[in-house]
Amino acid sequence: MTAETLTAVVTGAASGIGQALAEALHARGARLVLADVNADALSTTAARLGATGVVTDVSDPAAMHTLAAQAPQARLVCLNAGVVGPSLGAPWEVPPEEWDRVFAVNVSGVVNGLRAFVPQLLAARAPAHVLITASLAGLAVFPGGGAYGPSKHAVTAVAQHAAMALADTPVRVSMICPALVATGMSPEGIAPALVADDALRAVDNGVFAVVPAEWQAAVATQVDEIVSGRQPTPPAPWPAG
Repeated sequence: MTAETLTAVVTGAASGIGQALAEALHARGARLVLADVNADALSTTAARLGATGVVTDVSDPAAMHTLAAQAPQARLVCLNAGVVGPSLGAPWEVPPEEWDRVFAVNVSGVVNGLRAFVPQLLAARAPAHVLITASLAGLAVFPGGGAYGPSKHAVTAVAQHAAMALADTPVRVSMICPALVATGMSPEGIAPALVADDALRAVDNGVFAVVPAEWQAAVATQVDEIVSGRQPTPPAPWPAG
């Protein structure tokens, strides 16, 4: 995908991974259409990067269609917006309204993005890419975590479904599944810029999923526990070194 002619859309672009993706794409010379629900932060980021900013609630299907109408030439769509939610306990400890909000942003935000953008990407009959921000928590189940982990499991399923459905078209799908990232969601973790670099490398190389190497065995172990009928156990990364 040539950066000189690339128009890219990034949701959740005013902070965290989304902002890092926008910065990395700007450095490549891409034309940017950035979306976020935070109008002030979006305006600041868009002005700094010379981008078009569109205030967007990704949980609103109409808002996502409006965003798509602002970027008819988009060839890369980064569906990145997400929230954690304040409750990090067991499923029954999370209030109903929190389940609704987390799933509305994290899952419906991706589905609304696919519904808004994929038809126009297909209509263009040219190579294009959808990049979905999932999470390690969407591949491995951790104790607690509230609604976030289950929502990201749904996101990884949607990403796989979309990739299969688009297999015989010019539109490709990639998803990134980072562990802890130092964003507004977490004070700890790796720098968002590193995640953005890995994500765009996956787009460049046509890679479907990016999973941290130190967690890959843990993901496989949990799948093995399921298919063998064993009780699930908390995942752990490979030891450093």
